[in-house]
Amino acid sequence: MSDAPRPHLPPRHVLERIVQLALEEDLGRGDLTTEATVPPETMGAAAFNAREPLVFSGLAVIAEVFRQVDPSLVVTAQRTDGEPLAKGDTACVVRGSAASILRGERVALNFVQRMSGVATQARRYVDALPEGSRTRIADTRKTTPGLRALERYAVRCGGAHNHREDLSSAVLIKDNHIAAAGGVAAAIERARAYAPHTTRIECEVDTMVQLQVALDAGADVIMLDNFGDDAVRDAITLVAGRCLLEASGGITLARVHALGTLGVDVISVGALTHSAPAVDLGLDWSDA
Repeated sequence: MSDAPRPHLPPRHVLERIVQLALEEDLGRGDLTTEATVPPETMGAAAFNAREPLVFSGLAVIAEVFRQVDPSLVVTAQRTDGEPLAKGDTACVVRGSAASILRGERVALNFVQRMSGVATQARRYVDALPEGSRTRIADTRKTTPGLRALERYAVRCGGAHNHREDLSSAVLIKDNHIAAAGGVAAAIERARAYAPHTTRIECEVDTMVQLQVALDAGADVIMLDNFGDDAVRDAITLVAGRCLLEASGGITLARVHALGTLGVDVISVGALTHSAPAVDLGLDWSDA
């Protein structure tokens, strides 16, 4: 993964807000069970342990959850984000007030199981590329509402790349834009006139005819929507390096190797986020 992106955390205020909303949702007016059963002076420690092989992501989120629950809690990392964990490996340990640990347990697990699931899914797709491939695996905007910043970070932890951050970050002309604008050429022409000169224009196409029109109109990136492998090969031959080509549309893990072998520049995969299963990563209790 020589082209692997360097993961960078979301801005601090974004992380704080996401965690705050999750804690408010879960705690309500208080943790009735913990308040009823655990003496406030009881101290404890709990370890986040992998119960299956996975790629870990979410250390900073775990720390932020417990910081907001109780700033006196101490989270000690034993692994870093993006690191593979075997079954039984410990990612980190939290120590301090037992009641505080219990209050933050479920929220912390929800985040880390989700983020590590996305990172693990991304790593599967990256590893499916042929060795030495320059093709990039990228995510999409098909993310969980409110969690995009964390899921995009998890994608990078898995070694894949991010596509557009949001609608303001790039021009990507899709099928409905084309229909509303009156065609591929018209949409690209209007985008070129409107967007800053430093902005790439990407256009989605679903036929070879549209591909030729987009190429002639000067698209910088062309997204091949639901093209089969033979059609992708024909598209690469037609374009001949004049723009970047992105394969997209229901791409399964089984197709990645073939597309990477063909030499498409980018493979965008909604399944990195919308279909990533949560991993089995648990919090195991011990005495402090």
